[in-house]
Amino acid sequence: MAQAILLADVEGLGENGTAIEVSPGYLRNFLQPRGLAQPATPGALEEAIRRKEQAEKAEREALARAAESASLLSKTVLTIQHRAGEDGKLYGSVTTKEIAEAIRDARGIKVDKRKIRLDVPIHQVGTYMIDVEIAGGATASVKTIVAEEK
Repeated sequence: MAQAILLADVEGLGENGTAIEVSPGYLRNFLQPRGLAQPATPGALEEAIRRKEQAEKAEREALARAAESASLLSKTVLTIQHRAGEDGKLYGSVTTKEIAEAIRDARGIKVDKRKIRLDVPIHQVGTYMIDVEIAGGATASVKTIVAEEK
């Protein structure tokens, strides 16, 4: 049996960066030509450990940034001006695109409009709590005031 380090997740064998035991022919004829594994040398083992640690550190930092952005957005109050009739009914509606632009203008945080959860479009002047999903799985409720344009 030959020892190999996986360079990608392989179903049935393991995850990226793990050391596995495979037959020499399988490593030489299948895994290596496809870039899925490399022979396990002491240097390659150290490199795999270092790469795994860097990936874990980057993931922790991304989660911390997402939590920080979520807490910042939770404290944010957006005001969106829209044309409306006398009864407070909007001409048109407030879309997720407008909300994403308002967040970018207010806090400088880019949010994908598909990550803004609006059950129904906003057609009325008023105050709304809108859930926004941020990268990393964090969510924030943003208070949004839809006001009549003057």
